[in-house]
Amino acid sequence: MSEGVAQALSTPSAKRIFVAGATGYVGMRLCSLLSGKGLDVTALVRDSSRRKLPAGVTAVEGDALSADTFRDGALLHDTFVQLVGVSHPSPAKAMQFREVDLVSCQQSVAVAKSAGVQHFVYVSVAHPAPVMKAYIEVRMQCEEMIRESGMNATILRPWYILGPGHYWPYAILPVYWMLERIPSYRESAIRLKPIALGRFLRALVWAVENPATGVRVLDVPAMMNL
Repeated sequence: MSEGVAQALSTPSAKRIFVAGATGYVGMRLCSLLSGKGLDVTALVRDSSRRKLPAGVTAVEGDALSADTFRDGALLHDTFVQLVGVSHPSPAKAMQFREVDLVSCQQSVAVAKSAGVQHFVYVSVAHPAPVMKAYIEVRMQCEEMIRESGMNATILRPWYILGPGHYWPYAILPVYWMLERIPSYRESAIRLKPIALGRFLRALVWAVENPATGVRVLDVPAMMNL
């Protein structure tokens, strides 16, 4: 298992969750699951996307790229989940990664720390990897920022999430199966293997409900074992 997965789960479960990126592909589903479990979920949204929120989720209107617009809304929350990022990442979006992914993480970390949040949850990406250099560099900068903040944190590192609209990697899963059986490629093949949306959401919910002490990293093998 990766860092912290096997630690004793003696930390009290989170009760109030603040989610940035709540109306995205993962965010809407996560908010629905957390709210359905009876947790108090607050979502950072723009006015135009408020209608996308699942029932039972409280909306805080603001801009993920400007801390001042949501600083007050994050107060009194146990956990901050940072999901903001450019959709459909590709090498052509290097500038957007710096302008959106990096800046939103900077703002979220600053807000969470000033609000006294006890646990910061961040979706990063598997690394190292042979492609998407700019995307990985930005996510690594965000990870370092989180570590330097001193907050307790869980960092999840999927490579690709399989789900509605994201099915094309199923065609190459047999390649992963073969590479896993070659000793020199096994570790990379497992670490970079696509993960099903349902399993990834289960790992996210687990991370929220079981706050880390220090910084805990969940890579694909760790998430698959939850």
